[in-house]
Amino acid sequence: MPPEKLAGRMLDLQRQGCHNINWVTPEHVVPQALEALLIAVERGLRLPIVYNTSAYDAMESLELLDGIVDIYMPDFKLWDKGTSKRELKAADYPNIAKKTIAEMHRQVGPLRFGPDGLATRGLLVRHLVMPGRLAEARAVFRYIADTLSADTYVNVMGQYYPAGSVPNAKHPSLSERIASDEVEQALLAAQEAGLWRLDGSH
Repeated sequence: MPPEKLAGRMLDLQRQGCHNINWVTPEHVVPQALEALLIAVERGLRLPIVYNTSAYDAMESLELLDGIVDIYMPDFKLWDKGTSKRELKAADYPNIAKKTIAEMHRQVGPLRFGPDGLATRGLLVRHLVMPGRLAEARAVFRYIADTLSADTYVNVMGQYYPAGSVPNAKHPSLSERIASDEVEQALLAAQEAGLWRLDGSH
């Protein structure tokens, strides 16, 4: 899709009444997205830009986005390098996520809302609760509270369930379902870490 066409899509969304432009996992096309954004802004785009990511991003991409992205919405998936290597094929995921999320927080700060209740600027971190991974959730929440800010808005998600070929995967832990109290335990762990702006969903 050429930049002019992408710019037109963003303007179409604005005309339809969308609240923001949400770029999902865009790290590999950041320069092209920015080229399209420039055209769209010149033609009247005024919606907030949301950067929706796994947090496995290059710092060079985030540097290009400084002053442009309004809302960063990264996942912080796992804390343990061994788990990340086994389940994400990326042992460096935790370290990269820590660095990128810290940079996102530096750029936009804690999440803020307008009078209509819609987010206008800031960082929203998501953590998907995985079966048997409460210790990793605790470590993620401690990092967010201690290194970023206790004011960080955190979405604690409990939607995980094994689907598709996952039940036959090499990693039995991925074949399990979330226990009925694991999300509640994760929310309690977030509160114990000092976080208070929490959204829990099942």
